[in-house]
Amino acid sequence: MIKANSLYQDVLAVTTDYLGPAARRFVDRQIDSHLSKAPEELTKSDLKTLAAWSRVSMALLTNDKQIVNNYVNRLMSLANNGTT
Repeated sequence: MIKANSLYQDVLAVTTDYLGPAARRFVDRQIDSHLSKAPEELTKSDLKTLAAWSRVSMALLTNDKQIVNNYVNRLMSLANNGTT
């Protein structure tokens, strides 16, 4: 079970808006594969890398660049406005 990490929960909430129930698996896979850490270890300094890899992965799921850009922008806004 993942310990409480409010940044991870924020990332998951944003991603759920786009991927619904598949969001947790998507986010967990991005964090594990590209950051080599557990979700509960996610920090604001990880968001740039997470957003970059998530952009690539989301682009494989949809051809709608506006959706992909909106998703990535929302993730990046967590670095400035989200929790630690």
